[in-house]
Amino acid sequence: MAYLMKGFKCHSPVMCKAAGSPFKAHKLKKTLGISEQQLKISRASSQLSSEKTNSYDYIIVGAGSAGCVLANRLTEDPHSTALLLEAGPKDTLLGSVRLMWKIHMPAALTYNLCDEKYNWQYHTRAQRHLDRRVLYWPRGRVWGGSSSLNAMVYIRGHAEDYNRWGRDGAPGWDYEHCLPYFKKAQTHELGPDRYRGGNGPLHVSRGKTNHPLHRAFLEAAQQAGYPFTDDMNGYQQEGFGWMDMTIHRGQRWSTASAYLRPAISRPNFSVAEKTLVTKILFQGTKCFGVEYVKNGQKKKVFANKEVILSGGAINSPQLLMLSGIGNADDLKKLGIPVVCHLPGVGQNLQDHLEVYVQHKCTKPITLYGAQKPLNMVRIGLEWLWKFTGEGATAHLESGGFIRSEPGVPYPDIQFHFLPSQVIDHGRVASTTEAYQVHVGPMRSTSVGWLKLKSSDPQDHPIIEPNYLSTERDIWEFRQCVKLTREIFAQKAFEKFRGPEIQPGNHVQSDKEIDAFIRQKADSAYHPSCTCKMGQPSDSTAVVDPQTKVIGVENLRVVDASIMPSIVTGNLNAPTIMIAEKAADIIKGLPSLQEKNVPVYKPKTLETQR
Repeated sequence: MAYLMKGFKCHSPVMCKAAGSPFKAHKLKKTLGISEQQLKISRASSQLSSEKTNSYDYIIVGAGSAGCVLANRLTEDPHSTALLLEAGPKDTLLGSVRLMWKIHMPAALTYNLCDEKYNWQYHTRAQRHLDRRVLYWPRGRVWGGSSSLNAMVYIRGHAEDYNRWGRDGAPGWDYEHCLPYFKKAQTHELGPDRYRGGNGPLHVSRGKTNHPLHRAFLEAAQQAGYPFTDDMNGYQQEGFGWMDMTIHRGQRWSTASAYLRPAISRPNFSVAEKTLVTKILFQGTKCFGVEYVKNGQKKKVFANKEVILSGGAINSPQLLMLSGIGNADDLKKLGIPVVCHLPGVGQNLQDHLEVYVQHKCTKPITLYGAQKPLNMVRIGLEWLWKFTGEGATAHLESGGFIRSEPGVPYPDIQFHFLPSQVIDHGRVASTTEAYQVHVGPMRSTSVGWLKLKSSDPQDHPIIEPNYLSTERDIWEFRQCVKLTREIFAQKAFEKFRGPEIQPGNHVQSDKEIDAFIRQKADSAYHPSCTCKMGQPSDSTAVVDPQTKVIGVENLRVVDASIMPSIVTGNLNAPTIMIAEKAADIIKGLPSLQEKNVPVYKPKTLETQR
């Protein structure tokens, strides 16, 4: 504590003791007639008074998709102070996005999926139902978090996802209370309407390439009997259409760009990089700060109001457990003192799993040619000069949502189409002219968990997604492959369709399809739900609907980990919405609400499409 005491002038013998005076406790007690308990209280008050010089109203842990939003919104009030702590580096070099092109050029996204400088590079346990494979989970460790690494797809999920949250113990998180926060965050390039925002910091755009393979995919889907939807984030998610992307003027528009940089000059806001938070500090069950490591030195910083964890679905439960909040039996085994027995921490882990169905393309129009060295140089130079060209998109410009079978009330399968071939997360170069669709179930019934490996904050936790552990999930994946093949077999693809690369024409029976899925299914990078939001009476809940950690004071979690259940689609847009809504909760403002917004329902559930 010596570093906190510089410049501290001592006028009380009791406070001098706390500050390191040679007076002994028993002499003080004898002379002043005070008890040991009173002496402890005096020491604590002395410590707290000295801490005012190193304190903020809010300490936010993690400058990712949620943390950047909170930092911006909570410091809009000039009387509120906030400190944002990020384990990774800045997302700029010398203040320039061009010099950090690997992050900000949309087409360069696979570089950072494989770069440990900006990436936690997590791995799961060997998956029993995926041929004992260990799956790779990239997660952002940089300003912007995973919004600086992701594929920039902006999908909100279905209205019924949020109505389900409201029914399942999170009142106030139904669609009519969430839609206004999606809109508040967003500026859509097509302008505002009943579903889109027009004045938010998060710029959202549509693809500009108009690639013939994207057009063929959308036409083939309609030939197969599926509807076209002009906005899968609006009235009708079901169907196929052009996807929204967090790209603005040819650049990745992460939460660091949208929220953090506009706030960084505020005098009431501080942000730190390369700062690993290792522990939440408690006095009893009252949170009062955090301990962190920076440049090899361990330090503490203190919160006048609250500590807010926004580390994501892995880091937030990990930090809670390291700090004594979790399953008491597990914590005791690791020698971690228990602050609060909260068995739901790290449980309820949910993710989206997907496979790639790939075809050779008979025409040289895919992105294969763009990946040749000279073309990459040309594309890179154009982007560096004008932020235009093939480098200015992530190329995942079309997609869709369908129902897997009759009786399913709203979509449970998602498609992303790409006019290229991806091998091993982009770590292996494409080998041929090809196109592919990423397809997977949206509401799998398999649920996993994560636990601490040790009490060392540097150790990655044990991650057990428990993929494909139910018969329903296996059946849904089989449907994904069959329904994709049906779309690719339509007339619109006739002039482009070469042999199927994977699964391959030799894979036809259910047994063969199941084996292919076990060999090739991989994470869509959507871990969530590990600090589930719910009622305090729910033993599996970690935070209440106000985002407060149950059983302790002055501590919240605000990120994808608090989702009660995974949503139908990508998670970046919902995470930003969660943080926008939580910011109003923290400020004590009434929730925004939009009643009676129409949402598409199929005319009949007796058919699959």
